[in-house]
Amino acid sequence: MKRSRVLHLPKWYPHRYDDQDGDFVARHVAAIAAHGGVDSAVLFAAVARGPLPGLVEADEDFSGPVPTLRYYYRATPTGLPLLDKPLKLLLYFWCLLHGYRRLRLHWGGQRPDLVHVHVLLRTGLFAWVLRAVRSIPFIITEHWTLYLPERAGGIGWWRLVLTRAVVRRAAAVHTVSRNLANALAALGIQNARTAYIPNVVDTDLFYPPPVRRSSGFELLHTAAFNEAAKNLTGLLRTVAGLRTQMPELRLRIGGYGPDEALVRQQAATLGLLADGTVTFLGKLTHAQVATEMRAAACFVLFSNVENLPCVLIEAQASGLPAVATHVGGVPELLPADGRYGRLVTAGDETELAEAILATFAAPPAPEAMRARALAEFSEAAVGLAFGKLYQQVLDGAT
Repeated sequence: MKRSRVLHLPKWYPHRYDDQDGDFVARHVAAIAAHGGVDSAVLFAAVARGPLPGLVEADEDFSGPVPTLRYYYRATPTGLPLLDKPLKLLLYFWCLLHGYRRLRLHWGGQRPDLVHVHVLLRTGLFAWVLRAVRSIPFIITEHWTLYLPERAGGIGWWRLVLTRAVVRRAAAVHTVSRNLANALAALGIQNARTAYIPNVVDTDLFYPPPVRRSSGFELLHTAAFNEAAKNLTGLLRTVAGLRTQMPELRLRIGGYGPDEALVRQQAATLGLLADGTVTFLGKLTHAQVATEMRAAACFVLFSNVENLPCVLIEAQASGLPAVATHVGGVPELLPADGRYGRLVTAGDETELAEAILATFAAPPAPEAMRARALAEFSEAAVGLAFGKLYQQVLDGAT
């Protein structure tokens, strides 16, 4: 049976400046390549975060199972702001067009059968042009919290109009949470064919320990240091408040980002560093996160805004109970019955403290968490789901 060729167009993807930026998209691509029954390739373009010898520089890799073409273009092509903004837009689309032609050569002159856009909007505009000029159908996967009610007010009118137009012309729209699908619909961003397929976890890497320490009181948090979204300072205040009744409590924090200095200063001000209550782990690889999850007693995510956090899925695969806020798609991962952890109100530090204590006192069964992760979030489950969606679209296109 002929294998279809799928071209992935991500807005975010791991690159030379940050190997974890958009890694959730890379995980989808890997699951699709392994289990989707298609031949995949990735085409990505982004502004360079450092000097380039020319206007554009290419990193093209055709050696692996998923050919991956990354292009970087200058942040200030001329040094004149009025010219640089439109010129960067032209450079972006030139990179995609050049990469598209390179992939066609790699495929023996054949076009992709399907384009898979990951996160709008420029990616979708390019896919729309390919549909109009070459009759190649495209689907859209959206992850962005920009469309959630907490942030949607920042979407410009012109962007909203273009987004609605692109989404209408897609063969299907997929979201990683039902909550995000509802948020898009509320903004008039709709398509006749919609799909829900969650984020994916490597269940060979994330797995429970043989025996989790019953006497451990170790919290784990891993996320970007983005205070407005993640509310790390609120988590630190909560831990400081619990310290008097639970002196053995420890919090380990993994991650990096723009607000790291602010968060570290808050931890120092609260006296959480001097006595070892809080430890900052820095940027962690996926393998290091998995090791931390096997050692922890509870994962905590006190966010103000989320879509469908990969770390909560990783925690479930690791049999690690979680406490997280009732925002975005989080309730889809942590039902109210407490089978996999506990939900708290965003910003409510008292409720967070109570949930942490309750989780230590009566943790959920790790077997149920692991079983769910295998059934719904594994590479096989997610890859097969995408394969079915592709087939539906391609059958409809023919």
